[in-house]
Formats: sequence, C-alpha cells, structure tokens
Amino acid sequence: MRLYVVGIGPGDNKYLSGEARAALADSEVIAGYPLYVELVRELVAGKECFSTPMRKETERCVFALEKAAEGKNVALVCSGDAGVYGMAGLCLELAEGYPAVELVVVPGITAALSGAALLGSPLSNDFAVISLSDLLTPWSVIEKRIDGAARGGFVICLYNPGSMKRRDHLAAACYIILRERGPETVCGMARSVGRGGESCRVLSLGELREMTVDMFTTVFIGNNETAVINGKMVTRRGYPGG
Repeated sequence: MRLYVVGIGPGDNKYLSGEARAALADSEVIAGYPLYVELVRELVAGKECFSTPMRKETERCVFALEKAAEGKNVALVCSGDAGVYGMAGLCLELAEGYPAVELVVVPGITAALSGAALLGSPLSNDFAVISLSDLLTPWSVIEKRIDGAARGGFVICLYNPGSMKRRDHLAAACYIILRERGPETVCGMARSVGRGGESCRVLSLGELREMTVDMFTTVFIGNNETAVINGKMVTRRGYPGG
C-alpha cells in the first residue's frame, strides 16, 4: 500500500517526469484538485478518481491516505512540485496516523522553473520564492518576507499574485520592493505555462505595479544584475567575460 504525492509540473504531459508517469501507472486511485486530475485524465483512464475543491485539502489527503490504508496504491496529484506549496507537507503530517502506508514524494517542475525558462534565465543567481496568498499566512508576515528579500538583493518570484478577492496584493508587494529598487528594475510575468493560453512578458517594476494578474500567473522581480538581453530576462551571475 503506497501513497504517491505526485508533482505533475505546469500542466502539459510533456513536462511529466518518468517517475511521475510510473507513479500514475502504478496507482489504482487518483486524487487531487479537480483541474489537476483533469490534466492527467488521459493517462489515468479507467482508474478511480476523486477530487475536492479549494480549501478542502485536508479532506483530499485523508481520502488518499485511507484508500492507501485499505491496500490500494494511490496517486495524489499536485500542480508543479508536490513539495512547493503542494500537498506533500500536509500528507506527511497526516501520515503519522497511518503507519502502514508508505508515502513517496515525486518531484515535479514548479512554476518558478517553468516560468523562468519561458522568460529566459531570471533565476541564475540567488532568489526567493514568496506566495502572496494570505489564506494560510497573515499578510503582515508576507510583507516582512517581501521586505527582507528586497533588502537582501534577491531576485523575487511571486506565486499567487492575484485573484478575484486579492486584486491589490501585487501592487502592495511592488511598493514594498520599490523602497529598495528603482522603477526601471527588470521584471517578468509568465501565465498558464504548459497550458492553453500560455504567455509571458518582460516589463519594468514600475509597469508591474499597475498590472492586474490572476492565480495562473507567476511574477519575477529582478535585482541589480538582471537585464533584458535579446528580449529575454536574464540575471547575470558574474562569470568572467560575461
């Protein structure tokens, strides 16, 4: 009895690792957020599928663990990487109550990496990843993290930069970063990577502050070493002759 917590990457099956494909093939039951289950539907035809909406993550994990405890191999699918804002941590916490279940975390390509590749190479040096969602983390804590990353000179990658209920969080984050960086700072946005409507854009921090974005967008804010080179967002690492 095994529970795979599987990172399926940005969406298109071409981004699935061999380990992820093997985990899906080995599983009798597939669980996840509805969109993520749908993204792997063609690979799990005929298998039992279970999904729960946003804010029902605990119920999703408990279902997967209970099915595994019954003696079935289960794959709990997560967008991107299962351990980066995914279900791996929660499953590991809950698995203490299911000692007979073998839990295997299967890595995937997270949005920071797939979005960065689309834009160029903004993460060539040290960077910080911060989620702007305040469902589980107070906004006051998020503000401190943004400020710390800006002061530390990190390239900053922002997850969950906006939603119907959080229209002003990206602008608020930009204002914090503007205390340390100029409005001409190179930034980038990548949306729906590996899915229909994939797009990306390189722009300035001043322009980014005025943008409206959604949950399918990942935002990249450069530092003093980030430049636009042949239309791509590139953070120089400082190689001799570079």
